[in-house]
Amino acid sequence: MKLNLLSLALIFTGNLVVAQQNSDDALLEKAKEIHEKVITIDTHADININNFTEERNYTMDLENQVTLPKMEAGGLDVAWFIVYTGQDELDGEGFKNAYENAMSKFDAIHKLVKDFAPNQIGLATNSEEVRKLTSEGKKVAMIGVENGYPIGKDIENVEKFYDLGARYMSLSHQGHSQLSDSNTGEENDEWLHNGLSNLGKEVIAEMNRLGMMIDVSHPSKEAIKQMFELSKAPLIASHSSARQLCNHSRNLDDELLMLFKEYGGVVQIVAFSAYVNTEKTQAFNEASDKVYEKKAEEMSFEVLPRDSVRALSNEDRNAYYADFQKVRAAAAPEVELLKQKIEPVGVSDFVDHIDYMVDLIGIEHVGISSDFDGGGGIDGWQDASETLNITKELVKRGYTEAEIAKLWGENLLRVMDEVDAVAAELKKA
Repeated sequence: MKLNLLSLALIFTGNLVVAQQNSDDALLEKAKEIHEKVITIDTHADININNFTEERNYTMDLENQVTLPKMEAGGLDVAWFIVYTGQDELDGEGFKNAYENAMSKFDAIHKLVKDFAPNQIGLATNSEEVRKLTSEGKKVAMIGVENGYPIGKDIENVEKFYDLGARYMSLSHQGHSQLSDSNTGEENDEWLHNGLSNLGKEVIAEMNRLGMMIDVSHPSKEAIKQMFELSKAPLIASHSSARQLCNHSRNLDDELLMLFKEYGGVVQIVAFSAYVNTEKTQAFNEASDKVYEKKAEEMSFEVLPRDSVRALSNEDRNAYYADFQKVRAAAAPEVELLKQKIEPVGVSDFVDHIDYMVDLIGIEHVGISSDFDGGGGIDGWQDASETLNITKELVKRGYTEAEIAKLWGENLLRVMDEVDAVAAELKKA
């Protein structure tokens, strides 16, 4: 029996589909195998102290992007929980409030590991503890401080934070701190210190002495260059992407990236869509915002401008976000349909930044972060449960198991060890 052309075409197409499916299945299996072997570390996950209570905590599958169930589902081993404080006035009251905010977040993290889930997660302060906890099958919490503002003008607070488990700290955030200029000064070319303040320089030395990694995400370019000059230990960028691929002041240009290669640090590329591809983010957000606004109107919820939300009290702000999450959940099916018309920033865009930095400065100086619960999240890695998708894309692009291990955690652990070694030498002197 002769087959007509249509039959042949159908057979050929069917074979291609089967071959593609087999290829995808093999890719996924290989990714799973590697993902289970390597230590996966996300160096930036923000927290809300309201999620660290008896009634509501990370043992539960909350709506936020990082929980223990989501970490388990996605094979995320280590989450750096962030003691974040927004920038406010550089005066006594501002410093006092900032310090209290920081201490409340330290307390929350300690409650998680000591009271709520001691059998599921432990606090690590060095690479040895990370390896021990993961070998025991536990998840790992580590602590980073985003914005040195809470130390005020008392340098002894740096050691207090270290003793509470902080193993990295940035010296500024959105706005100039008493320690360092912020990248935000670039917008109007307005600076407070022309880099680091004298106190900021002292803090760099103190962090070296203690063995606390210096984080350059958020400070100004001039401040970062001064940090490289002053520090006796390698630096990290806990959540920053490549400015060459996305021209945002939060990202690092090639000159700064080359300093990480020269001085042996590591850049943890961040899955914050606007820092991965600003144009794609704006296009998708404009369309999705219309969907949210329509759904909010249907649900009699008023969407407030960002400045208005920031002006709310903590209690009112948390209530607002809780209600807004309900709106987002109701609008989710329609937003998902948008992706057929407008492509959102996704895992492929994110890994483009990894490829770029690996080519420029070498794979030993590149890592991964999310900024979950602080604005981070991309299509395909919207929360910790989807962490495997990053490994899958890396495998697809030809990265080996050893290379993926470096990207997911070994580079960061190496820097921690080197920072600890510098501290040990300084304490001998």
